[in-house]
Amino acid sequence: MERMIIFCMLFFCSSMALTAAPHKIAKYKQILKTIKLLEPTVKDKDVELLHTPENLVDGCLFTAATCFQNGILKLQPANSQVNSTFTQTIKALKRFTLSNTGKQCESSCESYEKKTPKEFLKSFEKLIQQVIR
Repeated sequence: MERMIIFCMLFFCSSMALTAAPHKIAKYKQILKTIKLLEPTVKDKDVELLHTPENLVDGCLFTAATCFQNGILKLQPANSQVNSTFTQTIKALKRFTLSNTGKQCESSCESYEKKTPKEFLKSFEKLIQQVIR
């Protein structure tokens, strides 16, 4: 009887682990779609340049995600006609989180090169694609 209980517990735990990963991947794919929706509505001229993490190593993904979250707050809508869509999209991206692996990254947000908002979003998109892989 004990073996049966242990087997059931192992089966339950392994099935829970398998269902957790697809949920996160689906969440990250939704974030990718959100970024793509935001790209055409963001103001790209006469705006503040943003620190843009690029060429990331695994230990720096959490730090880079934090930089992107801070940068998103500085984005501006291209015009007043896209303002409501823009605001909703920004709110969705502000909720984005990435697990902290516990590894310390040597670089800070300020150490990354400043780029335009559209380049910033392209790099954010690359980060999400890297997380999905």
